[in-house]
Amino acid sequence: MTDTSNAPGRSPARAVGALLAMAVGAFCFVAMETLPVGLLPLIAGEFQVSLPNAGLLVTGYGLTVAIMSVPLAYATGRVPRRLLLSVLLGVFVVATLASAAAASFTVLLAARVAVALSQSVFWAIVGPAAASLFSVEVRGRAAATVFSGSALAPMLGVPAGTWLGQQAGWRAAFFGLAAVGLLAFVLVATLMPTSPVGQGHAASGTAPSTRRYLLLVALTILVIAGMFACFTYTTPFITDVAGIPAAGVSLVLLLRGVVDLVGVILGGMLVDRRPHLVMIGSVALTLVSLLGLWAFGPSPAATIAMLAVSGFALGAMSPALTSRVLEVAPGNSDLASAGNSAAFNLGIAGGSAVGGLALGLSGLRATALVGGLLVVASLVLAVVDPALARADRRRESDPAPAPAAALTADTR
Repeated sequence: MTDTSNAPGRSPARAVGALLAMAVGAFCFVAMETLPVGLLPLIAGEFQVSLPNAGLLVTGYGLTVAIMSVPLAYATGRVPRRLLLSVLLGVFVVATLASAAAASFTVLLAARVAVALSQSVFWAIVGPAAASLFSVEVRGRAAATVFSGSALAPMLGVPAGTWLGQQAGWRAAFFGLAAVGLLAFVLVATLMPTSPVGQGHAASGTAPSTRRYLLLVALTILVIAGMFACFTYTTPFITDVAGIPAAGVSLVLLLRGVVDLVGVILGGMLVDRRPHLVMIGSVALTLVSLLGLWAFGPSPAATIAMLAVSGFALGAMSPALTSRVLEVAPGNSDLASAGNSAAFNLGIAGGSAVGGLALGLSGLRATALVGGLLVVASLVLAVVDPALARADRRRESDPAPAPAAALTADTR
């Protein structure tokens, strides 16, 4: 992807390099957010906390991003993007090292909150920043490139972190991730071009619509909450429900990550042309995967297959959500992106909490059923959105009503 026609004077090679640098940053943040998923039993064991309490490492992280995304995006709205992204990744490195060295569960949780604060801003600006490097016709593919980094996190980061944690202790996984974060910091500081803030097609929505944006926010909360009600407890689900040995968890997560990346690639290829198809299809596949886990969880083959389906769905959904924000943002696209990032992480936090409650009351399989019920509601919203888009287009194409005075003919 080298189309920089909307960015006169910008080197195509540097634009692509900056895009790849942001993808590495996306890898780091998603890996950090989801790394405890594969390490929960180890962390819970060392600090002598229950699995639901250890799940606070995911819930607290997501809740922090949900609460702070919009305020921090507003506060940093005028900071040049290269400087801001560099600072965010610097915070990531320091806080990840603090996580690895944590002497107590409380310190570990606090260090993750610090990373979550930097992620609050990162996800608010990275979509518009990536889109601004290229023309509007390929912004879906630009977003998909960034999200390929986030897809590689569950494909490589979580399985590798899980394996490393099992071999050398969970702290080793955090040290390794800090090293990757340092690489991302260097790449962004070197390759990200300096450009004025708030200019270009990505600065605002191409088809602004407050009601469609609010619908998107609600859809995001529900579908992500449904997914993470189950996904937060994937490792114990794999071992205790499906009966797969602990040594096989990393391979299962690796497969899910591979399919996630395939979903990002295919979703990115289609989203600029068939945005509604990608959105509805990805939500529907999420529902299929969760209900499949609930119904057939004791079958190892079914569990592996359904986790793969959920990975594909999440991968395809990521560029679709970013593309939709850049379309319907009712005002500044950074703030709109921050709002949807907050919704995404509110879904993670809420889903993790609901999943923990379901786990405590009815066991691990119940997490998939509760998640599926939440996704049903999000699927309804995904189906409603195209009708709202058509209504908006009809309203724009209808001629403005004539002034009342002109409607009265003089018949004298």
